[in-house]
Amino acid sequence: MNGERDADVIVVGAGPAGLMLAAELRLGGARVLVVEKLPAPTGQSRGLGFTARALETFDQRGLADRFEGLETSPLGHFGGVAFDYTVLPDGHFGARGIPQSRTEQVLEDRALELGAELRRGWEFLGLEQDVDGVTATLHHEGVEHRLRAAYLVGADGGHSAVRRAAGFDFPGTPATRGMYLADVVGCAVKPRPLGERVPGGMVMSAPLAENVDRIIVCEHGTPPADRTGRTDFAEVAAAWQRLTGEDISGGGADWVSNFTDATRQVTEYRRGRVLLVGDAAHIHLPAGGQGLSTGVQDAANLGWKLAAVLRGHGDRALLDSYHAERHPVGERLLANTRAQGSIYLGGPEAEPLRELMAELIGRHDSVKRLLAGRVGHLDIAYPAEEGAHPLTGHRLPPRVLETAAGEVRTPALLHRGQGVLLDLADDEAARAVAAPWKDRVDTVTGALRDPWAVAGASAVLVRPDGYVAWAGPGPDGLEAALTRWFGPAETA
Repeated sequence: MNGERDADVIVVGAGPAGLMLAAELRLGGARVLVVEKLPAPTGQSRGLGFTARALETFDQRGLADRFEGLETSPLGHFGGVAFDYTVLPDGHFGARGIPQSRTEQVLEDRALELGAELRRGWEFLGLEQDVDGVTATLHHEGVEHRLRAAYLVGADGGHSAVRRAAGFDFPGTPATRGMYLADVVGCAVKPRPLGERVPGGMVMSAPLAENVDRIIVCEHGTPPADRTGRTDFAEVAAAWQRLTGEDISGGGADWVSNFTDATRQVTEYRRGRVLLVGDAAHIHLPAGGQGLSTGVQDAANLGWKLAAVLRGHGDRALLDSYHAERHPVGERLLANTRAQGSIYLGGPEAEPLRELMAELIGRHDSVKRLLAGRVGHLDIAYPAEEGAHPLTGHRLPPRVLETAAGEVRTPALLHRGQGVLLDLADDEAARAVAAPWKDRVDTVTGALRDPWAVAGASAVLVRPDGYVAWAGPGPDGLEAALTRWFGPAETA
């Protein structure tokens, strides 16, 4: 069947999640075709940055340096209650002020460099799947095409056509309020970077460029709009004036949109040979740049696993771990964004809740650490087997490793998308166990210069997505972990 396939994987959607996934699949050796219905990138700013863990994910692939002038913000918020995110080790509120268009360009460049194929102006219409693969029907320049692949991934956003075509259940809570978002020009808007509650709702504003400001308008009592057409700047200007008393109608807008607080998540991230990533799998109120960031991390989790299955180095259990690990992350995402919406966007009835949150955050560093980890995604830990080392399932933080060849940052060890065995005690036995997996796992011997609580581990096996697969004071259990996550050993 391989000769009849147009690709190993068809990815529908060229947003951040789809492009990240394409690059990850190519690192794993899979043939990837990305189809996107838009004929060209929109160039719109949309999301403005990403979380601390998403930045670490980019750093693990050597992409962080491609975001010129990247800056992180120590000050963040939860539901509008501001606090310093650096109370958490490695914590910050994320990279701020980076337009989504820039993120997409960085990821598109990387995917194409690695050999992914991108076809713009190709609209997904439907699919059929069987035991051997998936056939997608697409429309391009007046002609229908049928393309076949071993797997198909929907990365086509909150209104995902792939999700509907494959019959995924998408339960949740419907929208209760409508809101506006715009990049306004020539309006001289006063900065309100963390938002400001006003008697009629909440407004937010921050400068994007000279004479350009991002604004968000959340007006109490505004029902979610039932619309398919374009949002008019006049609507946004009128709502802004009602809430702030400021007249911005004499300006204009580079981009205007509307959004809601609808919250939904698919019950399964895979149905047969069709999988979902990003907003196709979960939608929520935008809060803290978490949507784009979660989609990128969905892709980082899925990409190496799906590529391994295609190479024969992974089985169904490995692919099933995508849902098992990422669905709970999506659930927590929906919970924290709903909580923030209640605190920040609620009317006078939510004032006691806001006061309580402000008191808890103000008095307890433990609360700050919990919330910074939740919003920054640094607290994500995947399930580990009973009796596993405490590091198992947790991320490998960015640290400096001193090796015989010199210093190396731990994210750089993951640039190739391989697994990594950190030999922290010059343990010949551990190196010998990992040697048959040298085509999939790099072994690096050295000592960690910067502090990291290794809990007595002398060796740490790290997955391609930067999460610990195994750790131990000796090689016991290492072979089983290598087999589980990287497939059978290479035979002589």
